[in-house]
Amino acid sequence: MENFNNVYKGKTVLVTGHTGFKGSWLSIWLTQLGANVIGYALDPYSNRGNYCASNLNKHLFADVRGDVRDSEKLEETIAKYKPEIIFHLAAQALVRTAYEKPKYTYETNLMGSLNVMEAVRKFDFIKTVVMITSDKCYENVEQIWGYKETDRMGGYDPYSSSKGCAELMISSYRNSYFNPKDYAKHDKAIASVRAGNVIGGGDWSDNRLIPDCIRFIEEGKDIEIRSPKATRPWEHVLEPLSGYLRVGQKLIEDPVTYSTGFNFGPPIQCNKTVWEVVDYLVKYYGKGKVVDASSPNMVHENTLLSLDVTKAYRMLNWHAKLTLEEAIEYTVDWYKEALKGQDMFDFCVKQIKSHSDKEW
Repeated sequence: MENFNNVYKGKTVLVTGHTGFKGSWLSIWLTQLGANVIGYALDPYSNRGNYCASNLNKHLFADVRGDVRDSEKLEETIAKYKPEIIFHLAAQALVRTAYEKPKYTYETNLMGSLNVMEAVRKFDFIKTVVMITSDKCYENVEQIWGYKETDRMGGYDPYSSSKGCAELMISSYRNSYFNPKDYAKHDKAIASVRAGNVIGGGDWSDNRLIPDCIRFIEEGKDIEIRSPKATRPWEHVLEPLSGYLRVGQKLIEDPVTYSTGFNFGPPIQCNKTVWEVVDYLVKYYGKGKVVDASSPNMVHENTLLSLDVTKAYRMLNWHAKLTLEEAIEYTVDWYKEALKGQDMFDFCVKQIKSHSDKEW
């Protein structure tokens, strides 16, 4: 398994949102790298998700329940455990939920992120921070080429806008308080990272493609697809997480150069329609039927969105390792194993090792 130059071994690392899909996978990976992981998050969304299925709480240095909107509780936790490294993933992560709860979405995604940055300002022991946002932070003009890190932030819908706002805030704080040019004075390195549509085992959120597919299949119902023609840059959760860990490594080794923003996405051949993804999932799963359930009255979601990952490739020597078919197979294998009622921690470690052992 890749060890990222052993920079995480013995380090105290705070992961916000560790009970969530991406946060739980990142926390498992960090435990395998020898980190003392402090989790800070709300209760898990589902008792079937990766956090519960892997019994992650048994493998953490500390498991704290808290809301990133609660700056007092967040700072109290940070003061107690004194993490040197922070990965901030806590968020309201669903487009449709953001339409229903826009205020909550902005409070969580923007102000929650601001609370993290304020804690970074307050505590000298925090040295390295990776802020996770979303590919939807960009002003989406439905262009056929990928968005670069220099493109304009924006967002048509509340979720996308909240992530664009968070990116602007992070950039402002980095320029104003943690400017790389003044690193010798503040001794802190801040990066923001964005990824495309992520799939993988352990996501049980409502209104998410893969979890919905698994539910329909297991209930013996047709898989109803709302946006069959929408094209996304699909990637397995371990792809961007490997990039986040690489960014954290580089921030520690060369904080001035790597205090910036990075995109993480799959190669262009992984940009497939929702229908194509579900069709392959059904074939690999071995059962299920797909039906078109699109409606002209649906809320707006962008139909085309991809990221340019040239910067990550050139600066980090990073690129996605899995084909789309492999990503779907990893995902289906997790759900099939979890549905047997197994403790999924070792299975997750096995998939992490399998991914790590592939050539960059």
